[in-house]
Amino acid sequence: MKSLLFFDSMLTPKIVTFIYWLLLLVAIVSGLATMFTGYGSGAIFLGLLQLVGGAIGARIWCELMIVIFKINGNLQKLVDAKQGE
Repeated sequence: MKSLLFFDSMLTPKIVTFIYWLLLLVAIVSGLATMFTGYGSGAIFLGLLQLVGGAIGARIWCELMIVIFKINGNLQKLVDAKQGE
């Protein structure tokens, strides 16, 4: 508990997985909604594009967030090693 209160450990990386699944669900629902409620002949293509693009975009965004926190973790390990000398 102390590590969370004094920002020694990060809480956000644990939340990123939940956000990824939420964004993936939004991409699927919006892609399907575009396919089945869209007007015109290109609605199915646009829905598929939205579905695939949303899933890939959500994955890339979440991976970038995780990379930032892994960099922070590695820097914290370096600081701890330097202080232990």
